[in-house]
Order: sequence, then structure tokens, then C-alpha cells
Amino acid sequence: MASAFLSIVQQIIRKGSLKLTLANGDTYLIGDGSGDMVAARLADQEAEDAIRRDPTMKLGEMYMQGRFILEEGNIYDFLSMVKQNTTNEIFDFKMAALLLGRIAWQQLKSRVPVNRNKHNVAHHYDLSAKLFDLFLDEDWQYSCAYFEPPGIGLDEAQLAKKRHIAAKLLLEPNQRILEIGSGWGGMGMYLTEATEGADFTGITLSEEQLKVSRTRAEKRGLAERVRFELQDYRTLTGRKFDRIVSVGMFEHVGIGNYPNFFRKVSDLLDDNGVMVLHSIGRPKPSFGTNAFIEKYIFPGGYIPSVGEVLPPLEKAGLLVRDVEILPLHYAYTLRHWRERFVARKAEAVALYDEQFFRMWEFYLAGSEMGFRWDELFILQIQIAKNQFTVPDNRNYIARNEAKLKEFEARRPPLEKVTF
Repeated sequence: MASAFLSIVQQIIRKGSLKLTLANGDTYLIGDGSGDMVAARLADQEAEDAIRRDPTMKLGEMYMQGRFILEEGNIYDFLSMVKQNTTNEIFDFKMAALLLGRIAWQQLKSRVPVNRNKHNVAHHYDLSAKLFDLFLDEDWQYSCAYFEPPGIGLDEAQLAKKRHIAAKLLLEPNQRILEIGSGWGGMGMYLTEATEGADFTGITLSEEQLKVSRTRAEKRGLAERVRFELQDYRTLTGRKFDRIVSVGMFEHVGIGNYPNFFRKVSDLLDDNGVMVLHSIGRPKPSFGTNAFIEKYIFPGGYIPSVGEVLPPLEKAGLLVRDVEILPLHYAYTLRHWRERFVARKAEAVALYDEQFFRMWEFYLAGSEMGFRWDELFILQIQIAKNQFTVPDNRNYIARNEAKLKEFEARRPPLEKVTF
């Protein structure tokens, strides 16, 4: 009896070179022979059947458990091969029903008035700081870097990202700055040191990030000008800010909470204020998050299309002053992260275990593949309340970046954080 799994794979993979060994030990060459060989093996029949029924979830799980094994090439090579054959996807009523059920459940959860923000953030960001130190840049920027000019390294590209965002914020002396989702403090310290007399507040729901941020600010002598707080944006009241920035946090808001998010931004932003929102975006609505990512990596998250972001923003009385799409920059960033992480496998396994290492590798590889082949991108929206707050052309961005480069040349080097 022919394997149902083999039949599906043969229908999907028409381009490329895949050597597939099934659970019974039979090996097949699949594809047109082009490109580098990828060799995969299924360890047992249960794993083979599970991936056949629910590839979105079970491929990652079986890889984590060491039951879907790459013997030539790596998991990114395999995922990339599959994605480059997406025109050959097979429709399956059971898979479609499973997908629709997951979408409905995620949509419902995003609208239920139960605040799980802290729980969802802790799931990912309260992992050991030593884990993130394995693959992030020197400033611990855990968001898309900006590879401009092309070919620069990860540290330079993360600095270019901070510079690009700061230029769009139109920073002026003595401003009150808020960062929603302040990470490990790098953006906050950069903005504060770049702005004379700045008063900075960064909020996070991660206790681990809060601890690291406060330690870093203290070591740089910024404790009087920089405050990091364990705070949900929804409960922040009684303050107005001249500048608001949010980088890599909006993906965790959940589509059902977009109206509340932008109403809160409107409440917090001064009438002459400016905000820059930096988020992952997609070319069209998906209504749900990848099942593996939702379960193991970012519970409660959602990547929006541009068309899903703008209506609630506008209904909150905010003005869109600038929109920039950065394609492929996150693919480059994730490639750096994945290569750094894999190079330090022994340390990652010592921190957690082999299964965790494979889970994280699958997450990084799948995310990189999404930006390279699924047309995901970075969306930067500049927001204001007053149309005269922002210049009528974009020339100021380059001018501000040039000034910020002068500041960077004078800025003391960042200190290494040890654990």
C-alpha cells in the first residue's frame, strides 16, 4: 500500500532535490533534481501520520522531538524548498477545517476581555537572558535590523534601525518619550542619550527584560533620566508624551485589541506629538497565526496587513504622516540570528535541552522563510495628531540620520552585560 504521506509530498515537491526516507525505511528521490540535495527521514510511523494530518503544527513538533530528521541540509533548506513549491499545494478538507477552527479560536481569544498580556509575554521574553545573549547583537535588539547600506553586519544594522526610527521621531530637547514594549532597554538608552534633557519612560510586561533594562541604565548613569516600568499600556494613565515609539510590540496586541491600542495612543500622545510604530506586516489578512508559533513561541500574537492597521488608527483620531515598507530586512536579520544560534548549539542545549534547541531553530528558520518567501515585511508608520507636526517632505529623515551619526561617534561604547 502506497504511503499517503509520500503521495502528498510527491505532489507538492516538483522543483528541487529531496531524498525522503519513510518510517518503513524506504527511500525516494523527489523533485526535478535541481539545487542542493535535502535529505529527510521520518523516525516512526506515528510521526509520519501526524505530519500528514496536520503539517502546520506537527512538522515543527516532530522536528523538535527528533522524529523528523534532516540528514542533508538543514530545516531552513527543507522549509524553503516546500515554500518554493507552494503552487503545488494540495487542498484537503480536513486540513481546511482544522485551519478554520484555529482561526475562529484565535479570533475569539483576541476579543475576550481577559487580560493575558503578561502571561503571553512571559512565555517568550522571560526565558533566560543567557539564551538571547547567544544570538542577538551587542545592544540586544530583538527586532528587525535595517541593512542600509547593504552588506553591513548585524551590529551595524541594528544601530542603523535605531537611527532610522529616531530620525522619524523628530527628537527635540527636553521631550517626554514613551516606549511601549521597551525590551532590554537599548532603544530607550539610545533615544535618551541622543536627546538633550530627554525624560524617558519604557514599559514592559517582562520581568526578565525589566531587570536587565534597569541594570543597563544604572551602569550607564542614566537612572535619573530613564525609567523602566512593569506596566501594561492599557493601564497607563495621567501622563502625556511628546514622542512615543513601539518596536516589535504591536505583533503581540492581537487584532481584536487594535481599536483599544490606538485609542490609548491617542490619549497618551501630546497634541503636537509624534509616534513611530514598527511592526511586522503581511500582504493580506490571514485572520490567524501559524499554529506552531501560536503554541510554542508567541501565544496571542497576530501579524497584520496594512489594511487591518489603518482603520482603527484613523478611527482613534490619529493621522498617518508616513508609511514605509522594509522588505527582506527581517530575512537578513533572522539569517544572522539563526547562524549565530546554531553556532552556539552546545550552550543553548546546556541552558535548556536538545528539544528546546530544535524548537528555537525551527522558529528562527520558519520565520526567516516567511520573510523571504511569504512576502512578510516590516511596516513603519509615523503617527501624529497635528498635520503640521511633521515636515511636508521626507528629506528631514536623511538630515536627522546624519546628525545622529555624529552623536554615535561621540557616544561611549556599550558595556557587555554578564549573567
